[in-house]
Amino acid sequence: MKIAQEIRTGNVIMMGKDPMVVLRAEYNKSGRNAAVVKMKLKNLLNNSGTETVFKADEKMEVLVLEKKEVTYSYFADPMYVFMDTEYNQFEVEADSMGDALNYLDDGMPCEVIFYNGRAISVELPTGLVREVEYTEPAVRGDTSGKVMKPARVKPTGFEVQVPAFVEIGDKIEIDTRTGEYRNRVK
Repeated sequence: MKIAQEIRTGNVIMMGKDPMVVLRAEYNKSGRNAAVVKMKLKNLLNNSGTETVFKADEKMEVLVLEKKEVTYSYFADPMYVFMDTEYNQFEVEADSMGDALNYLDDGMPCEVIFYNGRAISVELPTGLVREVEYTEPAVRGDTSGKVMKPARVKPTGFEVQVPAFVEIGDKIEIDTRTGEYRNRVK
């Protein structure tokens, strides 16, 4: 058991009968009132989100979920199939994939997360390198501030905002947690 102010982003807590992953935890101590922790949570079983406020000294059960390293194999509607090194296959529902669908590629290494022996979600590496499939050419003379433009990346066609200097064929690194451009890769 941990108290609410010790909970960090990425922890999984039990709320009622549902396991919830903490997307954001913000500690707040105001003058007269008791300290509170505002949390943004996502249900691991049905992907619904919620925001709640807990007292800072409220006790919570923190879960440690089983993770297994796998590679993406194929899509069998409505399931995505992953395989581990012993050729065991694990199926994850399309609804549970979330933003991972924007980056998924054949043979891509990732981790499947299990709850009570059931595969419930997929965790991708935090940074991925992708090739720019299409982007508009830079506007000449537009150098004021941080100028961004949309770019479509291979193989999924996912759009990400990139700086003006990025061109078609460039390889870029994307942060899979935020979906943002990190840098250009040589």
